[in-house]
Formats: sequence, C-alpha cells, structure tokens
Amino acid sequence: MADHTPRTPHGTSASAHSAEGPGAAITVDDVRAAHKMLSGVSRATAMEGSRYLSGLVGAPVHLKCENLQRTGSFKIRGAYVRIAGLSAQERAAGVVAASAGNHAQGVALAASLLGVRSTVFMPVGAPLPKVAATREYGAEVRLHGQVVDETLAAAQDYARETGAVFIHPFDHPDIIAGQGTVGLEILEQCPEVRTIVIGIGGGGLAAGVALAVKALRPDVKIVGVQAAGAACYPPSLAAGRPVAIEGLSTMADGIKVGRPGEVTFAMVEQLVDEVRTVTENKLSSALLLCLERAKLVVEPAGASPVAALLAEPESFEGPVVAVLSGGNVDPLLLQRILRHGMAAGGRYLSLRLRLTDRPGALATLLGVLSEADANVLDIGHVRTDPQLGLTEVEVELHLETQGPAHCDDVRAALHEAGYAVAE
Repeated sequence: MADHTPRTPHGTSASAHSAEGPGAAITVDDVRAAHKMLSGVSRATAMEGSRYLSGLVGAPVHLKCENLQRTGSFKIRGAYVRIAGLSAQERAAGVVAASAGNHAQGVALAASLLGVRSTVFMPVGAPLPKVAATREYGAEVRLHGQVVDETLAAAQDYARETGAVFIHPFDHPDIIAGQGTVGLEILEQCPEVRTIVIGIGGGGLAAGVALAVKALRPDVKIVGVQAAGAACYPPSLAAGRPVAIEGLSTMADGIKVGRPGEVTFAMVEQLVDEVRTVTENKLSSALLLCLERAKLVVEPAGASPVAALLAEPESFEGPVVAVLSGGNVDPLLLQRILRHGMAAGGRYLSLRLRLTDRPGALATLLGVLSEADANVLDIGHVRTDPQLGLTEVEVELHLETQGPAHCDDVRAALHEAGYAVAE
C-alpha cells in the first residue's frame, strides 16, 4: 500500500495565484508568459485516455504524454524559459548544468535554440544514449563523479571559475514557471479534471503545475508521487522545512533527489494537496502497463503517477490526469525493468521439484507444462545436493505465464501429475 502525506492548503483560491519562496514570488501570469514564450519551442503534448486505468479507478483517467515532448521530457520547458531570461552579458558567458539525463538534454537543446554555449556535467557511467543525445543537442559534455551530488558540485565549481550561469534543474522561478505550462495545457485539454497526479523529485514540475492549476481551478486536487526509496518530501513536510535524506535507492532516477529545493518546497507545501510514495514493484508494473496497454515508452519516474493509481485506484476522484513526465529510459535498464515488472505482475513463475534421474523424466515434466500452456525460459539441474536421494535430481524451472491465475493453473497441473512443487 502506498504511504500518504496529506497536505492542508494554507490559503484560499486567491493565495493560489502566487507562491512565496526565498527571493522569489511566482504568479500564474509568469506561467502564462512562459507559455507564450514556449510557443513554437515546446510541444503541446497529447493527452490519451486509458480504458484500463479508468476501469480500475471507476472514472475517466487520462495520460498527459510529456514523454513525447522534445528531448523526451518536460524539462525543455523550464530550461528554455530560464535561459531565454538571461541578459546578453550572461548569455555571452554561457550556461552550465549537471544532470544524469533529462535536464541535461533540456538545457542542451534550449541553449542551442537560443545560440548560447552550454556545458553539461554528467556522472561517469551515465547511460550512453543520454550522453550521446546531450552532445547531439549541442552541449559540451563532461563526465565527472560517480553520483549526481558530485557532478553537481563540479558544475557549480565550473560556474564560479568561468562565470557561466548555473541552470538549476528545479529550484528557480523561471524553471518552475516553464514547467507550470504543463498545468495550463491540462486545463485546456481536460477542463473537467478533478485530480492531477504528478511525480516529484526536486519539485519543479509539481510546483509549477500546482501553481497554474490552483490559480484557475482551486477545486482540483494535486497529488504528488515519490519513489519510496527516494522520498525526501514526506519527512520535509513533516518537519516544515527541506530535509536531506541519504541512502537513495530507486530505479526512478528522474525523481531520485535527496533534498527538496527551497523555492519548490515552499510551493509544494502550500499548493500540493497530498504526497504519496510507491514501491519499486509498482513502478515496474506501471512501466509495463504503459508499454503494453497504452503503447507508450515511459521511464520509471514518468510512470510514478500510474504506479500510484495501481496502488490505490479507488482513492482518486475522477476525472484523473496522470502526467507521464518523461520517456528517456536506457534500453538495458528497460530490459531489466520489464523483467521486474513481469515478475511483479505474476507473469513469471519460478519453482523447484524433484524427479527420478532416468531417461524421459524431464520430457514427461515438460509435456505437463506444455499442456498447461506455460513457456519454459530456463531449466537448471542439481544432482550433488546431499539431501537428494541416490536416484533423484532437483530441477529448477523459470516459466513465463499469462498472469497470477495462470500461475495457479500451472501449479495445479503439476500437483495433479504427482509432482511435489517448492518455490
């Protein structure tokens, strides 16, 4: 079950028109100005209905497909607005950013479109497709550090040494205003929306969307979603200030942030109604669902709102819009996640049983599995275990099935054929 951190709104609809943060006051007019600036730059991404999720929730569910945005995520919106707002002198000095993927590509493309030199620091070992894409968008890529915090420090050192402007991935008013344009599009595309579900890392997207939506439709509920292994907002909201957490562990690298931003925290605290956390199993199941049911390639962070819907579908008031924030997933990681998602969804079955070690015994077993319509992926034999009888062999099977009910059918067929099964 997902963990919930409900929020009590601090103001009325009037207070939702702006949000105060350290040195910043952002209004819905800033989001409107950003939307106008982004015309012809970012895409008004599609919104697709999901019959499967609608059936689970008992109300219409729509997917806002930012995975189909330029550079594969919403990040181009905020990056472009931030860089476009620089003075001529600042542009001449160039910009620098640190990112493992989406922000890197957003900054690289935005800077290229605006004729600004960009340098992007990425961790050593960052997925090769993301490194290549960032270079292709025009940035100079420098690989530094094993984790993003080390990469971030290197980028900030570079900014101090060269005078380049550091483009923060989420904690700046212009970034937040740019990301808020997603909220304006949602209200235009689905004016009857009652709940918007958004993944939260540092909080730039959630803060921007919440600002825009609450200003125009204060009745709409905003639900933020974090990976349980990298959830910095629940303890921060409980403490009333940004709190750093350690030991982050999640496949959702796009929302793997150890501390909220000062500006984004103030806005999330004020405007986001509730923050939930989801497990790794739910994230992988959500990614698999997006691929199989919606035919959309979505990264784990982008699938986090769908994971929340899968975890507790009955708790959302519809119509619901789930923001698929990005689709930049490394193919090797995607392969592992899909296997994980299939296992979490009961599509794999692993079991052990003992056979008499004689010719034809394995063929007989495989015949039973064939009749049960189970696909054998792998077979292992153990003959040297001292717990085995002299003429026994233990067989370990890994099977592909059609779901939990089919797993039960396979077990039943084996028991009926006289096999003692262990898992």
